Amino acid sequence: MIRPCLTALATSLCLTLPAQALDIVGMTEAERTVFRAEVRAYLLENPQVIMEAVAVLEQHEQVAQKQTDVDLVSANSADLFNDGYSWAGGNPEGDITLVEFMDYRCGYCRKAFDEVEQLIELDGDIRFVIKELPILGEESELSSRFAIATLQLAGDEAYKATHDALITFKGPINDTSLGRIAETLGLDGPAILDHMNSDQVTGVITKNRELAGRMQISGTPSFVMDDQMLRGYLPLEGMMQMAEEIRAN
Repeated sequence: MIRPCLTALATSLCLTLPAQALDIVGMTEAERTVFRAEVRAYLLENPQVIMEAVAVLEQHEQVAQKQTDVDLVSANSADLFNDGYSWAGGNPEGDITLVEFMDYRCGYCRKAFDEVEQLIELDGDIRFVIKELPILGEESELSSRFAIATLQLAGDEAYKATHDALITFKGPINDTSLGRIAETLGLDGPAILDHMNSDQVTGVITKNRELAGRMQISGTPSFVMDDQMLRGYLPLEGMMQMAEEIRAN
């Protein structure tokens, strides 16, 4: 981070030198020595300039990343918002679609769960899409396979109940605990467990992982709200403000 800032600073300082010294590449070794000494002396006398340069660089990087994210969302919009196999809830006619890439064993996904639920209820005009992205090991994989199998065999309502149960479940995830969840929800546990390793379920997870790769998503939770990306957990107030800014623009 500091090196590119110093490079930029050195370039700006160079502009204050006489015209014949503007060509850094063409400088003699003696001229370079003088130039380096001037830069060093200036930084020692004005160390705050380094932090100012870092702040400017970070701002430029944030702007560039935001535009990159907008481009990524645009290029992958069909797979994000209307893939035909992910669960979608909230307001189906909402003016904003919120997509969450999540893992059931992710602590921040669990923390975000209640806040996303509140956002959708309080706003009332958000369509919500869940992308199963198991990245934290075997129990994550089992959980997502169980949820996707439930969606494929029992439909949207059963999936949402299963999703809510899994994201709040505190014990170990295995066939026994998954069977108990199914029984509690009145689902056909044996059929769902049998379907978990099917090609249809594997295909959904594979597609979600490929999409996450294209979106440069490496962790959960990650959100896409309309054309904006949120790479990580954001409290309810932040998500509400994000929605307001999207509508204002």
